Amino acid sequence: MKRIKFHVIASKPVSKLKLNSKILQDSIIKKVNENPKAGWEATRNPRFSNYTVGEFKYLLGVKPTPKKELMGVPVVTHAKSLKLPSSFDARTAWPQCSSIGRILDGCDGGYPINAWQYFKRHGVVTEECDPYFDDIGCSHPGCEPAYPTPKCVKKCVKGNQLWTDSKHFSVSAYRINSDPHDIMAEVYTNGPVEVAFTVYEDFAHYKSGVYKHITGDIMGGHAVKLIGWGTGADGADYWLLANQWNKGWGDDGYFKIRRATNECGIEEDVVAGLPSTKNLVREVAGIDSVKDASL
Repeated sequence: MKRIKFHVIASKPVSKLKLNSKILQDSIIKKVNENPKAGWEATRNPRFSNYTVGEFKYLLGVKPTPKKELMGVPVVTHAKSLKLPSSFDARTAWPQCSSIGRILDGCDGGYPINAWQYFKRHGVVTEECDPYFDDIGCSHPGCEPAYPTPKCVKKCVKGNQLWTDSKHFSVSAYRINSDPHDIMAEVYTNGPVEVAFTVYEDFAHYKSGVYKHITGDIMGGHAVKLIGWGTGADGADYWLLANQWNKGWGDDGYFKIRRATNECGIEEDVVAGLPSTKNLVREVAGIDSVKDASL
């Protein structure tokens, strides 16, 4: 089995003065936009118009996964003989799956592989059973201040639905080898994957083009959805990704980043899973067993 390492770089402590300064800086925009080799355009994204550096760092919660958490996690590779297109976009490849292109608005973070393992071991219920938003919508928009996570009552909002019957499971949780061909083949064959990478100050200013780090300090680790790839007009190969900072950031919520150069560690930690097409009941009478794990 091939082994790959986690590359997200932990951020160094930032001074209190800098934490309270604004994340969007004209000096960063100027340095990027006046660099003819940058390959991307910087701007004052509305998403972070009032954010401090400290508030921005709060969004970057991906942590280097402890080695013990990775023990036994399979690393998937794909045959080099698989022919792949020069460009690919999962949104157009599977138009019936509207959630592929959904841009979210998330806070904080954790260990990417653990989310997939939870999906496999415990399952998740449908939106109909336990809606993300209640009848009045989200009562705590944004990420500051922090609010405690509400207790999970394990009961569907509609009385005629059973929690266990509403659950769906993944039949696998795995990592993908860091070779760009393996990542492309995984997306082409099975759909989008989750990737983690190191975020620098200049990334908050991304507007369009193919991103590569130009200037600024490390802010933290971040996880996003990789949905495709292509080559820009200037010949730069890129990955296409959906971020989770809503549509007020970047290219309507999306961004492109250099491909096959491991820019910011984007190719080092790639995780995914395969869902079952059936309802699986695992947690019945306290027994962690699969009722039917066929695809």
